[in-house]
Amino acid sequence: MTYFREFRVNWPMLLGAMLGLALGSALNHYMTNLFAPALIAEFGWEKSQFALVGTLGLASMFVVPFWGRFTDRYGARLAAGIGFTVVPLTFFAFSVMSGNIYEFFAITVFQHLFGVLTTTLVFSRVIVQRFDLARGMALSILMSGAPLVGAAVVPLVGEVIDSEGWRTGYRLLGLLSAIGGIAAVTLVSGESKSKDGSTEHTARSITRAEFAALLRHPSFLLIVAGMFFCNVPQVIVSSQLKLVLIENGAPGQLATWIVSLYAVGVVVGRFFSGIALDKVAPQKVALAALGLPAVGFLILASPAEQGWLLAGAVLLVGLAQGAEGDIGAYLTSRTFDLAHFSLIYSFLIASMGLAMAFGSIVLSMTLGATARFDAFLIIAAALTIVGALCFFMTGRGGKPPRVETEPPMPAPAA
Repeated sequence: MTYFREFRVNWPMLLGAMLGLALGSALNHYMTNLFAPALIAEFGWEKSQFALVGTLGLASMFVVPFWGRFTDRYGARLAAGIGFTVVPLTFFAFSVMSGNIYEFFAITVFQHLFGVLTTTLVFSRVIVQRFDLARGMALSILMSGAPLVGAAVVPLVGEVIDSEGWRTGYRLLGLLSAIGGIAAVTLVSGESKSKDGSTEHTARSITRAEFAALLRHPSFLLIVAGMFFCNVPQVIVSSQLKLVLIENGAPGQLATWIVSLYAVGVVVGRFFSGIALDKVAPQKVALAALGLPAVGFLILASPAEQGWLLAGAVLLVGLAQGAEGDIGAYLTSRTFDLAHFSLIYSFLIASMGLAMAFGSIVLSMTLGATARFDAFLIIAAALTIVGALCFFMTGRGGKPPRVETEPPMPAPAA
């Protein structure tokens, strides 16, 4: 099958995976900020209390490997079906809250625990099963769906909150998520035969010895470490970037404009990394795409005040956020048995979550000690380089032990 024929044949699965990723738990990533003012105003919650919502995602770290193994054993369709049964219901649950902030926290935690089944853990598996020559670009397209849909839905939901209230806003999210889930589960349900004649790479039971051998392999350790180090700086871009630019002397309006360029960097990073992964050794792509943002962090840590230089720095930083997810999924699919893709990828997701929590702690400590972002930005630059080198070194660890899947059952006689 040729490069472009893979898209012609598999576009329904790619579209379904995009919709699933965009309209699952990822909606909260873009929407929580919209609901915060209305919730705080109506219920009198403290801002410091509401800020704790950012730590609740850590609860899912304990179940991610379980859901990864579940997806490998029973397939992406069933996993996504469970996720999209729960996530829309949690949005409707938000809409009937009584006002206790711990009720809000409980619903959020419940959504995180099952919302994992509407993330890249499930939908990346759909892509790596059906794309080979165009796998890098297909992963790039998959992961671009969430920010594009988010950009379109945010104004709509914001208008509903302003005109109809936050309860109606949550019901709208529940409806959108339910529709997206139905479309995703329907579109990804199509089966395509693999080279061994089976309809899908599904995993048999894995022994403790086999599992331990996979976890000890240098390539696995390097990929997980690379994801960790590259994501420690993400606390800056997720909540502090405008403050960093203002500290560098950028006026408020200019800082807002430069922050908008970050999204451009993300899209550009995903597009070019997707093309490069299909044409160049992924280790080289990782070194370039994930190493260059270190230059951006160093520029932001410097006394530079020129608008064009700050804008260039933010664009470079956006490249890493646009590329690391594609590179991590691609390397996992090329290095390990696809039958265990979601299990192994679950450790990458857990690593990302731990990295962001760790980055928040380090940022708090450095700000407390210096009252400036410079120290953390220098640390971010160093860790970004370390992360890029970890990905680069994956090509030197040898082939990991292969855990064979059970042979497919013979077709019944006609």
